[in-house]
Amino acid sequence: MSDRPKPRKPKYLSSSSINGETLTLTLTPPSSSSSSALKMPRKSLLFKRMLASIFAISAVFLFFFCAFISPFDRPRRESRSTATPVKVFVYDLPKKFTHGVVERYLKARGEAAATTTDWDLGELKYPGHQHSAEWWLLKDLMRKERSGSAIVRVLDPDEADFFYVPFFSSLSLVVNPNRPGLMSSGKMEYSDEEMQDSLVEWLEDQVYWKRNNGWDHVFVCQDPNALYRVIDRVKNGVLLVSDFGRLRRDQASLVKDVILPYSHRINSFKGDVGVQGREVMLFFMGNRFRKEGGKVRDLLFQVLEKEGDCVISHGTQSRESRRAASNGMHTSKFCLHPAGDTPSACRLFDAIVSLCVPVIVSDYVELPFEDVIDYSKIAIFVDTNTAVMPGYLVKLLRGVSNERILSYQKELKKVKRYFEYDSPNGAVEEIWRQVAHKVPLTKLMINRDKRLVSRDLTEPDCACICSNRTANINLQTIQ
Repeated sequence: MSDRPKPRKPKYLSSSSINGETLTLTLTPPSSSSSSALKMPRKSLLFKRMLASIFAISAVFLFFFCAFISPFDRPRRESRSTATPVKVFVYDLPKKFTHGVVERYLKARGEAAATTTDWDLGELKYPGHQHSAEWWLLKDLMRKERSGSAIVRVLDPDEADFFYVPFFSSLSLVVNPNRPGLMSSGKMEYSDEEMQDSLVEWLEDQVYWKRNNGWDHVFVCQDPNALYRVIDRVKNGVLLVSDFGRLRRDQASLVKDVILPYSHRINSFKGDVGVQGREVMLFFMGNRFRKEGGKVRDLLFQVLEKEGDCVISHGTQSRESRRAASNGMHTSKFCLHPAGDTPSACRLFDAIVSLCVPVIVSDYVELPFEDVIDYSKIAIFVDTNTAVMPGYLVKLLRGVSNERILSYQKELKKVKRYFEYDSPNGAVEEIWRQVAHKVPLTKLMINRDKRLVSRDLTEPDCACICSNRTANINLQTIQ
């Protein structure tokens, strides 16, 4: 009698359902040469069950991850209509801080101002200038239809996340055609400093200012000198500025505040991308002699003004100069942007809307909307010491291929709307999105302020990430 055990009959499995899918297993009789084949159906079934379990667990995890992830961590979409808008209360300031500033400006120039009722901006003639964000933002806040906007105006201050202070601070600086604004009698006709003091005194009487020490207030001070007299009294608020050139690290930072684009002063280029018709390699028109960081301009004039394919000329603010600058930028491949009295200047934004590739020579410049714009794709950055080396800049730019210039122009065209204040989905809407991002930090600082005790500090308390850091740019990558 043989000792070999009799082979077992295979167990035939009926159809099984796993996660809604029917698995039908068909087994063939086992081979006498191997017993391992008997185990294969069981292993296959277990393997499929394991895959189904992993899939189910992954689906549950992804559902909860997507449901509770912070909205700022999600990919940015063009439409943000589903997001909850930030609630903004607009202070009903005394007329002298809003309409009154415009009226005084026009009166000082012999022009009649339109008679307006409070918040009636339809007939108000706001003077066009490079720091006019204060006008565009207030005008937008008065708009009733706000579908898709990052902010919404509320009439109940108790509902507000932010309090907007609609003082025309940049226009107030230039009300007097000739500073300091003395009449023939020697009496001050208009004093911006008195207006600043009066504004803060008014604010400090408001219950909502006192409640959170100004942390949830928004100020537009786009001109580098706007609100300079009272900046230490309003520095807790969200400041909308052009740069940090004249602000200390305890007054402003990229974390707390928002960088604004200048209002471009020349016409936008309406044509398509291309180097045809752009015969000038490098263009610049502006004041040759500036203070502080702007001293680099004179050095750049010296190394560039004799180059045949460069147009470098001195110019001042006038209609004729703007027409000449518009034509020059529209017919040039590159536009030079050196620092002025402060790191930023309107010229950069004129270049962007002209599809003229900016060449930025300003070591401490801060740029707007860098969370959505990669400026290395639309501009060339050169540090000051390198840019003023004889022959360096022209050699660098002559080495940039037409294909690379087209790439820059295509990117410029994509982001151009961010610098158009009159565009429905342009600068104004992007500024509000940036302001909306400040809500969590503002709430943090409000709560932090409540528990701080008196401390002896050897330097200002900088409860923020300070700016004015520059990185080395690999110039070889721009060819």
